[in-house]
Amino acid sequence: MRSQTVTRFILTATCLLGAAASAGAQQIANFSIGGFVPRAQDARIDQDVLVENSTFLTFNIKDFDGLTYGGEYIAPLGPFFEVSGGVSFYQKTVPSVYTDFVNTNGSEIAQDLKLRMIPFSAAIRMTPFGNDKGVQPYFGAGVQIVNWRYTESGDFIDFSTPGRPVFNDTFEATGTNAGPLVLGGVRFNGGGFVTGFELRWAKAEGTVGSDFSAPKIDLGGWNYLFTIGKRW
Repeated sequence: MRSQTVTRFILTATCLLGAAASAGAQQIANFSIGGFVPRAQDARIDQDVLVENSTFLTFNIKDFDGLTYGGEYIAPLGPFFEVSGGVSFYQKTVPSVYTDFVNTNGSEIAQDLKLRMIPFSAAIRMTPFGNDKGVQPYFGAGVQIVNWRYTESGDFIDFSTPGRPVFNDTFEATGTNAGPLVLGGVRFNGGGFVTGFELRWAKAEGTVGSDFSAPKIDLGGWNYLFTIGKRW
């Protein structure tokens, strides 16, 4: 099922981008940098591993706020619509410790929680005032395929063994999952270059498996982006 979703995504994006490029109108090679903010603790999916971890580890979901950057190809579909395809990157490591337990010498039992995401996106946008204006507000929707990896590395307590021994290990889960994408922003056309600001909301979830405190991970959140592009 996962491979079929990725295949449909690639074929659809290729057809749309090919049709747009053949129209011969101006296209944009766009680059973005900004911040990714994951969904808040009270808005995350049921059985989310980060929410469950927060019940016995000391860290904050907001600690996963981090830098994201990427590139995108945008081509017009007439004067009021565009199609885009792109890829971005996010990675953040958050330190944590057991809230109610310490080592026998009084030191913290510490571990690192690390999340990496590489979203591939395809979207259709509308520029209600036209994509040839000096100021171009736009909004759109599409889909993204998120390649992700989540790891927990450090010291852990074995609660199933008498004496609750502490051991060192690394647990890792990976996956590729799809979800909806909604975006909006404004561009400023300066001849051959465009700059702007964009807000993106995306939703996706993955399965981390039985080695973790909960079976799922919420991959959704907000992207606050500054964009710069070359038009040709």
